[in-house]
Amino acid sequence: MADKEGTGCQMSTKAVVGAPAAGGGVVVEVREKKGTLRAAIPTMPFPLAVICLFLNTFIPGLGTFLSAFAVLCGARSELVAQRGVCCVFLLNVAAALIQILTAVVMVGWIMSIFWGMDMVILAISDGCRDQALAQDV
Repeated sequence: MADKEGTGCQMSTKAVVGAPAAGGGVVVEVREKKGTLRAAIPTMPFPLAVICLFLNTFIPGLGTFLSAFAVLCGARSELVAQRGVCCVFLLNVAAALIQILTAVVMVGWIMSIFWGMDMVILAISDGCRDQALAQDV
């Protein structure tokens, strides 16, 4: 991955359909399959994503609960087009409750931290995508 003109954004390379791959085979398509809960994580502005990560680190589920309300305020998610805003809101609330209830056995706390990291990663990738679009114009 290369840094694009000192912007700090990592631009990933895309596989071309039918292009020869390194191992001699042909790459048709590479796509990450996400579960329903993970696809419901909203893409928020970077500062809000960092706040949610901080909250999830110290109070498991609180940052995820806050991100559920970000969906109601217009934060994008992969599932909004398919299932609607209310369903994505409820999925995020359910994820927050799972994190809170399982924090006693450390599973929810670890899940909560990873959830916050995913929020920050989505915010960074969205920011890089926005910068790339602005530079193309």
